Amino acid sequence: MPSNPTSLSTSTALAALLLAGLTPLVLTAPASAATARYHDDFNGDGYRDLVTAAPSATVGGQTYAGAVVVTYGSKSGISATRRTVITQNTSGIPGTAEHGDDFGSALASGDLNNDGYADLVVSAPGEDVGTDANGGTVTIVWGGASGLSGGRTSADPAPTAHDLFGKSLAVGDFSGDGKPDLAIGSTGKDVWVSKGGFTKTSGAASKYKVTAPIRTGAELGATSLASGDVNGDGTGDLVVNGVYLDDHMAYYAAMVFQGSASGLAYRTLLAENSETAAVGDIDGDGYDDVLTGEYNGGIEGNLGGSVSTHLGGATGVDPEPGRTIDQDTSGVPGADETNDSFGWSLSLGDVNGDGYADAAVSAHFEKIGSADLTGSVTLLRGSSSGLTASGAQSFSQDTSGVPGANETNDRFGAAVHLADLNGDGHADLSVGADGENGADGAVWLLRGAITGLTTKNAVAFGPSSLGVSTSGYPQLGAVLLP
Repeated sequence: MPSNPTSLSTSTALAALLLAGLTPLVLTAPASAATARYHDDFNGDGYRDLVTAAPSATVGGQTYAGAVVVTYGSKSGISATRRTVITQNTSGIPGTAEHGDDFGSALASGDLNNDGYADLVVSAPGEDVGTDANGGTVTIVWGGASGLSGGRTSADPAPTAHDLFGKSLAVGDFSGDGKPDLAIGSTGKDVWVSKGGFTKTSGAASKYKVTAPIRTGAELGATSLASGDVNGDGTGDLVVNGVYLDDHMAYYAAMVFQGSASGLAYRTLLAENSETAAVGDIDGDGYDDVLTGEYNGGIEGNLGGSVSTHLGGATGVDPEPGRTIDQDTSGVPGADETNDSFGWSLSLGDVNGDGYADAAVSAHFEKIGSADLTGSVTLLRGSSSGLTASGAQSFSQDTSGVPGANETNDRFGAAVHLADLNGDGHADLSVGADGENGADGAVWLLRGAITGLTTKNAVAFGPSSLGVSTSGYPQLGAVLLP
């Protein structure tokens, strides 16, 4: 695959070669990247790991406290027995599990302290900080030879300016100095960046603020973040999703902040109505591209949602979409129906090993037969001309070989993630369904192969098998590591 050094990947993002997170064929770390080979190899064994959150899990009798499960990759993939469960009651993790903390609502990862092991970043946006209700906290959990253990809080530098600190996260080398930085969103216009140079004892080297032209308050602000290198300069760039404000109107949009030696600066507004985004090299030209999801209708007014590609290049990402695809596009299984939410969750990774990033696109409200809101996931192929519907595949719990069955309110596709978990050079698809079994939730794994995704040896895990309490409504699979 063409490579273009940038720094890391995250929150929804796969970078060409350097965001080791979403290009499963990366075998060595670019010079500007962190020491760890992969941004999600927490025990340094050379296999990427899967992180699944249950942000509504009951912990120590506290409902909606939240839990995170890390299942470690291996030659045979992931297993329920090779896992670490992390909550705010876990020894060495700052804080205490409390009602409504929502620990695990956002995830990111990278080798923040450059010790050769990826570290996990977990937010608890509902955490009360002193008298600041829903102030939010962000915790860094350190990787090591035995996996994840211990952590420290990345303190909110401006608690009076916003709430839900940590509602969105991303990791990337935004200054190009070879040290991963951490970007943190909230309900405010401000996205705070903790600069690389993290240590276990002192945290980040320093912090600075970037301001996005977005609406603030309630559930607004930076609703999601993703990182990559869209102009190929070896420095990470940041994509911020939120409600864009201009002089006349407000609408959901994706905004690109370009990295440089002096940090991030606002550069480009992408298509209107973008609500989610992922970053990766879809056309294999060495520049990361941005895939946006318009799940509430899309720029073409699609009833059930759409996705659009914005190609990267030497001057940055093209603000105009190269192609928009929905479920009425020829070759895409299904049909464009009201409220399907096609584009709800996105992930990029090379499933068939051809050097182009493919896209997993969920429609977690899809109705199939008599099952309302049961959900489906579509795989779209990358190519030299960008994203294509040729060879598209669609999966639900009624697909032959996929464990389970379509039921109302399963929400299969609440989160999707593409990553090579068994080291065979093909990205595997992980799917969360946070409504499975009355909101217990579950996560599925489908293997990647030269022909695309296969249901052979597909597996599913519920909360009990992963060590998460089924008391209340854990919603396992509501969030997966980008």
